[in-house]
Amino acid sequence: MYSTSMSTRMIVPLLSLLLCDPTFAQVGEPSASTAILFVHVNVIPMDHDRVLRDQSVLVEDGVIKAVGSVISAPLHVRVVDGHRVKFLSPGLADMHVHSDTSRDMAVLLANGVTTVLNMGGARNSFMTHTRSAVNRGDIPGPHIYTGFLVDGTPEYGYFFVTTPAQASALVSLAKTNGYDFIKVYNNLSPECFYALADEGRIQGMPIIGHGVTSVGIERQFAAGQIMVAHTEEYLYTVFFKPGSDPGNRAPSPNQIPDAIALTKRYGAFVTADLNTYATIARQWGKPAVVDDFLGMPGVRYLDPDDRISWRGGLYTSRKGDLSARLAFLKLFTKSLSDAGVPLITGTDTPAIPGLIPGYSLRQDLHALEEAGLTRYEALSAATRTPGEFIAKAKPGSQMFGTVTVGKRADLILSDANPLDDLSTLEKPSGVMANGRWHSATELQRLLDGIAAKYEAAARLQRLTRRSPRSITHPKSDVAH
Repeated sequence: MYSTSMSTRMIVPLLSLLLCDPTFAQVGEPSASTAILFVHVNVIPMDHDRVLRDQSVLVEDGVIKAVGSVISAPLHVRVVDGHRVKFLSPGLADMHVHSDTSRDMAVLLANGVTTVLNMGGARNSFMTHTRSAVNRGDIPGPHIYTGFLVDGTPEYGYFFVTTPAQASALVSLAKTNGYDFIKVYNNLSPECFYALADEGRIQGMPIIGHGVTSVGIERQFAAGQIMVAHTEEYLYTVFFKPGSDPGNRAPSPNQIPDAIALTKRYGAFVTADLNTYATIARQWGKPAVVDDFLGMPGVRYLDPDDRISWRGGLYTSRKGDLSARLAFLKLFTKSLSDAGVPLITGTDTPAIPGLIPGYSLRQDLHALEEAGLTRYEALSAATRTPGEFIAKAKPGSQMFGTVTVGKRADLILSDANPLDDLSTLEKPSGVMANGRWHSATELQRLLDGIAAKYEAAARLQRLTRRSPRSITHPKSDVAH
């Protein structure tokens, strides 16, 4: 519950100005040119495991127009020189976020994330203003896709439906309001799930999300669900009987082949969120771990309201140990990859304590590598395969995910080859998203501006605490 005292009413507009100043939305000065030519770059196209040395890449109107050793460029093109030592690879995709502010979008961009899928719960201002402004390139951020989250009960605090008629009407409403997907959640009834799937097929609103306890992933795939939002969903509706309580016990590895077979039979995509589950396991029953998370350097770029939410997380009060399940999920993820199941990266940031926008995706890439995936396989899950997912789910969408002609120009320029060392992506020399090129200097300026705004807001809050009356306020987004 939010309250505002008489003595602090003047503070509210000041705090809102600090966090909602329109000039803050565009801290850097990205290129306004419609044509950019990258020269003397080593291209990692991600269509195959290869590197094209000393190439040029022409981008016009946000689309890759040419890749080659010699390119005829238009007049007044902006040139970015890689000096034969820098590497140009596709931008990264985080296909499971709950970030919904323009500041979070800027933090994601500065970390090389050029595509996100918001998996539900986004505020209306994000859907009506921020998303379209980012996708136009008016403010910095990754290209945004959105899912409308729907459950069958109010247990988890989400939008819910209880009849097939409500479920069908919701699909049309979500489409009208610009959503791309319907995300199903745990407690849907079979009747409502099938109504969502049927209407989604008619409306071109694919079904993604959790395992529905009363339906099960196999029947969800059969009804048309094209993506599972977490590998651990298999624990709840495939490896163990839905509704059963196996505690924190891990399944038998002997069950993995059947799970892989049913996933491949339907051509479904799976979100490989190993770092997310590992982060949950670290804090499971251990409140002190969240304090460690809040001491991470990247927290200075985390919204203060998310920092407060982290302290109220429920995982620290749980009992037991998730290490056996985490070990199993590592094996399962490696087995999925080896079998050719299309994996996409997703982090759940910032809803899970410990997961900072952008930073958590790079941690997920390292987790995939540690699980036994090659660097090319891990990077594919964050580039090429998300592009294939969107191409399949939303025919006619602008394709992305590889540095090839005709693809959306989502690009990272790095100092070294990420196929040799994924950590080179942690400090990009520049990022292109939504047709805008942002140099390393501009990206750092974005991050510095965000950190400064959050610190200024924190100082203002500390001032209010000196008064006998206090103020709390809801999280606010940048107005556009």
